[in-house]
Parts: sequence; structure tokens; C-alpha cells
Amino acid sequence: MRTAPERLLARLEWRVVRRLDGRLAGGYRTAHRGTGTDLVGLREYADGDDARHIDWNVTARLNEPVLRVFTEDRELTVWLVLDRSASMTVGGPERGKHDVLGELAVVLARLFGRGGNRVGALLYDTGVVRIVPAGTGRGHALRIGAELARTAATASPSGRTTDLAAMLDAAAKLARRRALIVVISDFIGDGDWGRALLRLTPRHEVVALRVTDAADDELPDVGLVVVEDAETGEQLVIDSGDPLLRARLRSAVEDRDTRLAAGMRRVGVPLHRIGTDADLATALIEVVASTQRRPA
Repeated sequence: MRTAPERLLARLEWRVVRRLDGRLAGGYRTAHRGTGTDLVGLREYADGDDARHIDWNVTARLNEPVLRVFTEDRELTVWLVLDRSASMTVGGPERGKHDVLGELAVVLARLFGRGGNRVGALLYDTGVVRIVPAGTGRGHALRIGAELARTAATASPSGRTTDLAAMLDAAAKLARRRALIVVISDFIGDGDWGRALLRLTPRHEVVALRVTDAADDELPDVGLVVVEDAETGEQLVIDSGDPLLRARLRSAVEDRDTRLAAGMRRVGVPLHRIGTDADLATALIEVVASTQRRPA
């Protein structure tokens, strides 16, 4: 009998991987400049650049140092940073945020691994870090899926909000060599994550996939209800039909989204929103398309 990760991957390979195969790795081929064999252009020399790559002919003509820029000719290393906090359990019984995170992790591991790239995962659960070392192939994608299933089965409420900065700092310690880092989270939590991202971006290509659900943003008008903070477990009785409460909630959600988007722009990290109601293949195709539209 197939395990749950095997059933998930088999379903996603049929519905998603076939539609995306060949798109994703290509979208990040020129994410980093290196010492490969494919010349992609020239740029002005800057302090710290390797003088061995100066184009002396062009430098002589322009009377200023000019550097040759190449694509990397080595395999890509990908680290998936997976938020396993309590708020990621929000969503309907058919497909919650944790389900989307699991689908994304398995699909990305399979897609990048098919090209011979090495994929690892960091599972962060409010201070508890679990690491799946980088590997390749279908079996390795299943290993990541199995670890996600295991942590879901053993997870328990922590009573604390997610420290996003600590999660990203853990990724920085893990990815010692230049890599593509894909952060999959709802970005609901504490910590100076902007500074943490600034420590990652000079050395790595970083992409943020924000998993969302309607329950994060909307309060149904059903009268008196008991609400519980998904991160802290704190409970409160509220009147969901109170116009003032609903207005304050909308304002808080808009402020949260604005601050998140502005913070990501400041550090140069593309932020992509993937809802629990989204078609995964369509969402990832748009992620790749927008990445390819960005200037290298």
C-alpha cells in the first residue's frame, strides 16, 4: 500500500509536475552570476569584483574597467524553508494552508530534483528546527513529504507566535553556499524578519511564497463566537456582527499586508501569494513568469 507522501506525489505529478516540467529550473538559470562558460553581458567593475574577469579590450576602449558576466555552470542548490507554525493549520477541512505548503514542498522538490539539482528542506516550528539534507530525485521528494507528514502528526500548540526572524536566521546558517532559498509561510508572526532577509539576499536568491486562506482576512457574520489565536491559543468571545469590530479587522489586515509587501520590496525579495483555493500549477506558472520578467 502506498504511503500518504507517495499518494500525494503521484497525484501532483499527474496534475502539476507535467505542466511545469522544464519551466521552473529554467526560470532561475541566471539567478546568480558566476564563472561559467556562457557570457551574458558586461558591466562596470565594482570594488570586490574578481579582477580576472575584467574585459581588457573593452576597458581600453572605454577607459574604465569593465567586467565580463557569465552564467553559473554548476548545479543549483535549493533550500525550502517551511513554516510549520500553528497559524499554518488554518483553512477548511478539504484544503488548509498546511496542505498547500505540503503540496508546494513536494512539487518544488520534484521539479528541481528532476533537473539534477539538489533540494533540501528546513522545517521550522516555533524554535524547533528539523532539517532534511539536500538531495535529488523522486525518492528525496518523498523523503521531504514524509518528514512533513511526521511533523504534522506530532505537532502541538506552542502558545507562542512564530519568530520569523529566527526561522530565516536558521536558513542562513544552513545555506552556507550560494543557493536559491524558497520561503513558504503565511508570514504571520513576530521578529525583525526584514533584517534577517537582508542577511540572506546578498548571498542567495530568495523567493517568498505566502500561503493564505480567506479565514486569515475575513470574519463571518454569525453573531457571538469564540475565536482563538492560531499561534498563541488565546480565546476571546466576540460579536462577529459588530460593524466597528469588522472595520478594525479590515484595517488591521490591510495594514499587515501593506507592511509585508513594503518590507519585501525594501529587501528585494519577490513575494507571491498562493491561496488555499488556488490551482497549484497555475499559481506556480505565474511565479515563474513574474521571476523571468524581473531584471537579472
